[in-house]
Amino acid sequence: MKSLTIGKLAKEAGVNLETVRYYERRGLLPKPPRSASSGYRQFPEDSARRLRFVRRAQELGFSLAEIRELLSLRVSRNTTSAAIRTRTEAKIADIDSKIRSLESMKKTLQKLTKACDGCAPVAQCSILDSLEEEA
Repeated sequence: MKSLTIGKLAKEAGVNLETVRYYERRGLLPKPPRSASSGYRQFPEDSARRLRFVRRAQELGFSLAEIRELLSLRVSRNTTSAAIRTRTEAKIADIDSKIRSLESMKKTLQKLTKACDGCAPVAQCSILDSLEEEA
């Protein structure tokens, strides 16, 4: 089986070296054996695929803990696609909640912006005043 140095792995996965090291520290990438001659880490060839999986899952909003769980479910013989679907549906619900929260923040900021004519001295800024008020 072909192995990769950390530099080649990072390049093949489209990440930087520190990302590989970080994922390794967080347990998302198993610690590879080191070569006897140079002491370099020798990552299995499928590590690049695993790194791309982690990066894509992060892009879709999964936390590193959730990604670690998905990776463990992927290799478990007892996992069904229904279990993966359930976790994905939970992530969709989480994203929907965040969208609602962001929309609420946006409406509040738009309201504050409309109330400000931009001409008052900073000491009389209605936006800053409203941020000082308790919710």
